[in-house]
Amino acid sequence: MTLEYPDDLKYLDSHEYVRLEGEIATIGISAFAVDQLGDIVFLELPEIGDAMVKGESFGTVESVKAVEDLKSPVVGTVIERNLAMIEAPEQLAEDPYGEGWLLKVRLHDLDVEETLSADEYRQLVEGE
Repeated sequence: MTLEYPDDLKYLDSHEYVRLEGEIATIGISAFAVDQLGDIVFLELPEIGDAMVKGESFGTVESVKAVEDLKSPVVGTVIERNLAMIEAPEQLAEDPYGEGWLLKVRLHDLDVEETLSADEYRQLVEGE
């Protein structure tokens, strides 16, 4: 199976992605992370209004194999949670970059310099 890494996203080496649209960031986990986790059974996300701190955990994703912390690529405030993914986390595997987003965050700081481009992320995960 060939995994995709859309060029319009920025990635963390911990496998989260961020899509920037003005001062709104959409955050999710990469197809690679979904593939490595296997069957995802539970998703814990922050509440609307919660603060996001770059590099800090904002929730967990649990599969039959492991529980992994989710790390924030941005500084901001949660403005939307993807309730469909919370209720049916197994659907993350179907469309991690589209319907499978996790959070929308209003940015307090537009700096995402510590993120990786799609090519850099592809090299990281395909070299593992």
